[in-house]
Amino acid sequence: MELIHSDFKKGIVKIRITDPEDLWYLSHLIDEGDVLTGTATRKIKIGSGENDTVAKKTFTITIAVETIDLAEKGDVLRVNGKTQEELELVPKGSYQALSLEVGEEFILEKSSWLSYQKQKLQEATQKKYHYLLCLADREEALFALTKKSGYEILLKVKGDVPKKGNLTEAKKDFFQEIGQSLQDYALRYHPEQVILASPAFYKEEILKKVSSLEVKKKITLAICSDVSETSLDEVMKRPELKNVLQLSRARQEKLLIDELLAEISKNNLACYGWKETQKAVNSGALNRLLITEHFIQKKRKESTYSELDSLMKQVDALKGEIFIISSEHEGGRRLDGLGGIAGLLRFKIWE
Repeated sequence: MELIHSDFKKGIVKIRITDPEDLWYLSHLIDEGDVLTGTATRKIKIGSGENDTVAKKTFTITIAVETIDLAEKGDVLRVNGKTQEELELVPKGSYQALSLEVGEEFILEKSSWLSYQKQKLQEATQKKYHYLLCLADREEALFALTKKSGYEILLKVKGDVPKKGNLTEAKKDFFQEIGQSLQDYALRYHPEQVILASPAFYKEEILKKVSSLEVKKKITLAICSDVSETSLDEVMKRPELKNVLQLSRARQEKLLIDELLAEISKNNLACYGWKETQKAVNSGALNRLLITEHFIQKKRKESTYSELDSLMKQVDALKGEIFIISSEHEGGRRLDGLGGIAGLLRFKIWE
């Protein structure tokens, strides 16, 4: 994402979308009541009778936001609302949708920008730290890229290798195959770091098969219990990756949820669920607010997002931190199981 212009005193920013993941950020930055100015296209009829032709006309419109919908594939963010000015083809006050995609420029205006929103905007405009993960053992391998909201699975592969105790010779060197694929993906996607994990000693054997010195410099070895998608979360929490993954959003989310669950188990500095979290905010005890994407979507669908927005403004006014947790990660799924909203407290709330 490119921040072309910003004036937070007036509440205005101009943004260019440069990456599909920018849309995930924008789906949480754009709120009901914001004012959005962008381009839209409409089909217009030219002529009359049998010789009619249809042409597309692009125009700039300004809408007061009412609904925000991120497409399932994550490639389009549709923002719908009422137009704020009269245009030739669009009456003032009529509903119009703006489709935000990679390459689009638009202006976003808020009555005020909360601290966490400025933080999210800054995070989105900074360099994106993608990590390539390879989990492997003697029989299978899994390759994935970290994303702002989960993982993109690149490949799952099983090797043509003999079972233990079977003296049949393998047709291919499976570790060579894994090492080559790891190298190919690293050179294609240019990740900041490459994580190679396995049970036992397999990772060391695979590392020997990587010939590119450029790729080898990026590789960090880690341990995993098995080769599965659930183990991706396990690997991201490994202590040996602390320094390598210090800028990883996925890792930060996992550590936050781990801290929350530890405090809940001790019946100490934590709250969860809508009513308990409201109580903590109103008492001034809440230090860090954790909300999942699914909870935000639920509030929007129920037309009760304004009460969540009010709660976040309270937290911001109290200098608390707000974290939007991806429901695609293990931590987000656990938080959804607790109601989708929780908090870490400054002090314990007594009944």
